[in-house]
This record gives sequence, structure tokens and C-alpha cells, in this order.
Amino acid sequence: MRSHEKRVNVCPRTQGKYLVSVVLTAVFAIASLFGTLLFSADAVADAAESQAVAQVGNATYTSVQEAIGHTSMKNATVTLLTDVAESVTITPLKGMRNVTFDLNGHVLQADGSAVITVPANMQLTITGPGTVAGGTQPAVDCRGALHVKSGTFTSDATLMRFAETDGTSAQGSFSDGTFIAPTLFNLLDDAKNLGYVTVRGGEYRGMIPAGLNTLALLSGSFSDSSNLAPYLADSLGLIPDGTSGDGTGDGMFHVGDLAISSKQTLVELNPASGLQRLSADDLLTLTGTQLNGIADYRLVMDSAQLQALNDQIDRAMQAVEKRKAFEAVSQNITITAVRNTSDDDFTDANAARSSGMPNGASSRGSANASGGAGMQLRTSDHDGISAQVTVTIKAVAEPEEPEEPGKPSNPEKLEKPEMPRSGSAVQALAIISLLLVIASAICAYATVHLQSSRLHN
Repeated sequence: MRSHEKRVNVCPRTQGKYLVSVVLTAVFAIASLFGTLLFSADAVADAAESQAVAQVGNATYTSVQEAIGHTSMKNATVTLLTDVAESVTITPLKGMRNVTFDLNGHVLQADGSAVITVPANMQLTITGPGTVAGGTQPAVDCRGALHVKSGTFTSDATLMRFAETDGTSAQGSFSDGTFIAPTLFNLLDDAKNLGYVTVRGGEYRGMIPAGLNTLALLSGSFSDSSNLAPYLADSLGLIPDGTSGDGTGDGMFHVGDLAISSKQTLVELNPASGLQRLSADDLLTLTGTQLNGIADYRLVMDSAQLQALNDQIDRAMQAVEKRKAFEAVSQNITITAVRNTSDDDFTDANAARSSGMPNGASSRGSANASGGAGMQLRTSDHDGISAQVTVTIKAVAEPEEPEEPGKPSNPEKLEKPEMPRSGSAVQALAIISLLLVIASAICAYATVHLQSSRLHN
């Protein structure tokens, strides 16, 4: 009886302990599950953040192309967050035309095509330290406008390709950076011309081929003057770098101080070959006068001297037309380098055509032909440097008076025509004379023979 009562009294306590254990187990399980969920959420967040390669404003994206597609008027800068292999095309939201790409110290590497493609009517500005690596592909293909302010650009082939076609014209402006490739600039496959590309600074290691007549080199350093097309090397005024403490330099050639050069300082015009009045651009072309590659300058003519030359040309043309004499004259023309004042980096490319001097002095120094003078990245220590060419117009001789035609002779005093004295006539006279001699001899013989016959009879 007691045993039974004792057992009944112990059971409620055991059940209480069991319930407490169950509750504690459930709480621990819930806590463990909650911790696991928190850890998983953090891991997912970390994984998502590690996949972000580019940023626009406060938003991050898993590809550079996606980030470009989310630029806006408020946030037009794409910032690279990590090294990535991706070929991208500048195609922002509709209505956007300008995108800035900040390399942010990272590497953007090609993935199957050019690293960056700039379509027509788009403008891309590249800033920040970092690298655009083309590998076997170009670093940039451009049909729109490209402005490089910094960065390193490399390729194992052609570094930058530009295109001017019937419908579009590429523009480029290089303020700073390092550019390394076998060929630095060239045309896209379907291009008729390069477009309008201006180098305003930076370090260039590679070849610039001939034929890029709208490429203007205003400043910068170049690894080898022989890698430049001859017309570029001649007009740049390149000077070797200064030596460092150990007596050696980096092998670069830098654009020299402001200078004007003319391939012909003496020009002779021949009125007999035809003359026409000369404009300033005509004279620059005729003499091959160029301004070396220094920013923000253009060439101007002394207008009074140019007018005096054209007045002399007019007189020479009138003399030739009226068949009058013209004495030789010479006219000196002073050509001066003056500063531009334009601040635009990108201007209407069609304005460049008006200069008529691609890569010549007027186009290279002018804001129009170089796509805008921009900031004065490097100016001369002195302004107003001038050069002089001399144009000579050859003399025109006064034509001689034509001789008067001879007067007709008096028919009453006609002289007897002389007998022909040809060789055949002489021979005929000789034969006749010989026959007469023979006949005389025969007659004489006959006379003698008759006289002998009479004597005998």
C-alpha cells in the first residue's frame, strides 16, 4: 500500500522534468535554426556582393554591360569594382549620349572582341588609374567620340581603331595615359578616313602609320621617332628626353617648343603656266608651312602682305592676257603662330574640312581641325613666333612685232628665169658636144678621102 502511494507521488515530478527538457530542446533547436538562417543570409549577401563588378551611383551590378545600361542623367559614371574579362558596348538608356567610365585601379580585359566599342552618336570619357587590355583584340573601336583622360591601354595588335564613313565621323581626344601596342591608331575595316583624333598628352609606345591625315599630335611623348609617319615626325619638332642621374634617359621623344617650319621658303610662280589668287591655306600648302605639335596655337598670315601678293598676281595675269611685258617681282609673307581661345573638347567635325589642311599647320593648330583646342595642356614659353616665305612671280617678256609681209614685185620687170643647172642638163650638153666633135671628125675624114680620090683620077 505504501509502495503504491510512493510511486504515485514520484510521477508528477518526473513528468515536469521531462517537459522542461522538451522545452529546452525546442528552444535550442529554434535558436540553432535562427542562427543558421542568419549565417546563410550573410553568406548569400557576401556572395552577391562578391559578384558585383561595376557600380552606378549606389547600385552594383554583376556585369559592366548591365551597369552601362543603368546609367542616367543623374548618375552617368560606371565605376569598375574588380578585374573582369568582358567586352562591352556603350549603349546606355534611351536619350543618354554621354557615359564616363572610371577604371578605379582595375583591369578590364577583352572577351572575344574589342574591349570597348563606342557606337556612332555616343561619347565615352575614360578616367582613373587602371588598364584596358585588348590582348589579341583592340582596346577600343570607336565610331562616336572618345576622350581619354588617364589609364593604361594595351594590345598585341592595333590599339585604337576609328571610323569616318558617309554617315558618321569618329572623334577622339587623348589628354593623358599610357598607350602600348604594335600599331597605336588605325582605321576600322569599313572606314573611309580616320575621323578627327587629337593627341594632347600621354606616353605612346608603338607605330603610327601613314595615311591618318586627320590625326593631330599636339603634345605627348613617343618611344621612337621612326615609328611615326614621316609627315608627323617632320612637323612635331621632337626632342629626346633629358638624362637622369645615371646619365641615361627613358628613350622617349617629346614634342619640342613652339616652332614653324616650311618645306619651301622660296616659291616661284610662272605666269606662262597660269596664275590664280592665293588664300592663306593655299600659301600654307604651297610652301609646306607647318606648326609643330604644341597645343592651342594656329598659323595666320600678314593680311597686308598677302593682299600685296595677290595684287601682283592680278597684274601678271592682265599682262599675259593683253600680251604686255611684266617685270619679275617678289613679295615676302610673314606667318605667325597665335593662340586659340576655344575651350571645347569636341566640336563639329565638319568644321575641320573648312581648313583644307589635314595635318598641315592651319589644321593642326586650329581648334576646328583638331576637334577643339581644349585646356592649355602645354603652351610655349613665348608667343608670337614667326616665319617668313618669299613668293616670286617670273617676268613676262614683251612679244616681238611680227614682220611685214613682202611687197609684190613689178610684173613689167620680171627677170628671165635662169636655166636649170641640174646634173642631167650638164650631162646632156656634154653628150651633144661629143656628138658634134665626132660629126666634125667624120666630115673631115670624108673631105680628105674625096680629095685623095680626085688626085688618083
